[in-house]
Amino acid sequence: MFIFTISPELPAMFDGMKLAAVATVLYIIVRCLNLKSPTAPPDLTYQDTPLNRFLLKSCPQLTKEYIPPLLWGKSGHLQTALYGKLGRVNSPHPSGVRKYLPMQDGATATFDLFEPQGDHRTGDDITMVICPGIGNHSEKHYIRTFVDYAQKDGYRCAVLNHLGALPNIELTSPRMFTYGCTWEFAAMVGYIKRTYPQTQLMVVGFSLGGNIVCKFLGENSMNQERVLCCVSVCQGYSALRAQETFLQWDQFRRFYNFLMADNMKKIILSHRHSLFGGNPVKTIDLDLGPLYTATSLMQIDDNIMRKFHGHSSLKEYYEKESCVHYIHNVNVPLLLVNSADDPLVHESLLTIPRTLAAKKPNVIFSLTLHGGHLGFFEGAVLFPQPLTWMDKVIVGYANAMCQWEKQKPPCQSGHLSESSCAEEKA
Repeated sequence: MFIFTISPELPAMFDGMKLAAVATVLYIIVRCLNLKSPTAPPDLTYQDTPLNRFLLKSCPQLTKEYIPPLLWGKSGHLQTALYGKLGRVNSPHPSGVRKYLPMQDGATATFDLFEPQGDHRTGDDITMVICPGIGNHSEKHYIRTFVDYAQKDGYRCAVLNHLGALPNIELTSPRMFTYGCTWEFAAMVGYIKRTYPQTQLMVVGFSLGGNIVCKFLGENSMNQERVLCCVSVCQGYSALRAQETFLQWDQFRRFYNFLMADNMKKIILSHRHSLFGGNPVKTIDLDLGPLYTATSLMQIDDNIMRKFHGHSSLKEYYEKESCVHYIHNVNVPLLLVNSADDPLVHESLLTIPRTLAAKKPNVIFSLTLHGGHLGFFEGAVLFPQPLTWMDKVIVGYANAMCQWEKQKPPCQSGHLSESSCAEEKA
């Protein structure tokens, strides 16, 4: 007969193991949620000009501390995931009218037009022309939330629906939206200028849309006529430089790449009849096999997207479609916004807007510590507010720009420095 006795040290050892396990779990949670990261105002790069000083004074969101929700808002992954899954919390349903614009190549561009819900504070007619992110359109929650907020501040809003992005709108030519094609956005802007000859424009782009709007403005100086300013949020500036980072597992970019590629495959295959066969217009000739097996955006771009515009290689496609080669031609006031914890935009890409803002007096580059990719949620502890820091900063910057236009000295345009103003006075 054996008698087992429990040493008094064993319960203490088990308690110690439990405490160690709990401590380990808490450590992992703190690290994953980045809870020890401080909150801070955006890191700003700009030249000291009268306009920039006025904008920073009149748009406090750019200089005050951005405070994300305490428990999860300091994680760029959770901010990005919540934006991707929900878009926004309790998003409204602004009422707009859908417009159809026939293009020269047989495509049909569409955009939604939302009239202001009151007079603008300056009494002027201002239209925001908005370009959403990759595969997005006017019905996305983050777009609806922003449009409703801008409408209430007296802005008319025109939102481009990327060609092929709306599931209930058939393509009328063998072409869909690409990374940097500005044709549909140009058509929308042209319609607004013709229909509202008294209106002034504010250009807004989100993610891929930021690349398109900056490229559009930089392609031709005439595109900047009647444009008060431009705001770009969370874009990557150079697809050629970004492609290598998208294949890395750092910040799980390879996983995000896979998810975005899967979404692009669904969009392309939903229009396979218009793109690859049965259309009276000649379709592009290609093998769909690589599309089905693609696991990255680069594979889809190389096998499908570049061929819509006849680019001979992926390198040529990315070179021609990236705004990095055009953005230096933009002379209207330009606000570039990125987040340091954006898992999609590698930090090496941020040298582009930082260098631009250091060289050009019309550019402000704002880099937040947190916010993820198009997240920028605000809230006390757990639940985010319906409006985000991003929504507020765009409208705040737009309001400040309108105010500047109303009261600026005659010698000061949006990009003149104090020395230039003094020379003009002399």
